Amino acid sequence: MLAKRIIPCLDCDLGVPGGRVVKGIEFKQIRYAGIPWELAGKYYEDGADEIVFLDITASHERRDTMVSVIKKTSESVFVPLAVGGGIKSVEEAREVFNAGADKISVNTSALKRPELISEIADYYGNQAVIIAIDAKRRYNLEKGREIIETPEGRCWFECSFYGGREFTGIDALAWAKNAERLGAGEILLTSMDRDGTYDGFDIPLTDAVSRMVRIPVIASGGVGKPEHMLEVFQKTNASAALAASIFHYGEWRIQDVKEYLVENGVHMRL
Repeated sequence: MLAKRIIPCLDCDLGVPGGRVVKGIEFKQIRYAGIPWELAGKYYEDGADEIVFLDITASHERRDTMVSVIKKTSESVFVPLAVGGGIKSVEEAREVFNAGADKISVNTSALKRPELISEIADYYGNQAVIIAIDAKRRYNLEKGREIIETPEGRCWFECSFYGGREFTGIDALAWAKNAERLGAGEILLTSMDRDGTYDGFDIPLTDAVSRMVRIPVIASGGVGKPEHMLEVFQKTNASAALAASIFHYGEWRIQDVKEYLVENGVHMRL
């Protein structure tokens, strides 16, 4: 049995010198959380299985800032590093890989040009490509949608891009299956409705996607306590749980969360 993973996420605002980590609620209400490489080092020491960096202010001009952040982090952090935000080509991916990243996460660019998934996967391998899906519930049921039963009613999930600022009309479940077909090795699945709320993961969404694809799914959005991670591992096929706020602001230590999960029957690396 593969061990489940706990992955802290660093949302990086690179519009300030050196960059900073921030966190919001439902992709809004942003507040400061720390310095990227310092937080990454802390989480590495505390037992993180991987670390995700997301450039939430991605632009070509700021690519050098993210490269610097990853170079500095990789000098002392020795778990897989995944980097996302604004990567639009194999050449841009190469810059980040050369800086020390192990995986690339793509969202907007892949939705606009799906062949990008295959291009990066062909060059670096499927395991190096994460498709990030930021999904929002829609209760206006339409033909051709993947309809999910939830305690709040039947709905489908729409993909957003540009950091949640625009919506695509693309069904998130259908996109997950297509991304796998194109060569994605992993899916980072974020519920926009739960992001930063501390209300727990969107179990119906995570369950549906993790049953539809054969590649690992990282559950993201809404974790507020270890019980939420236990729930997502018990009720879905998620391979990993991603969290930000509960770690950034000192509410829980990664090692304490992992010990709790092991005590409740989840296979983890301690």
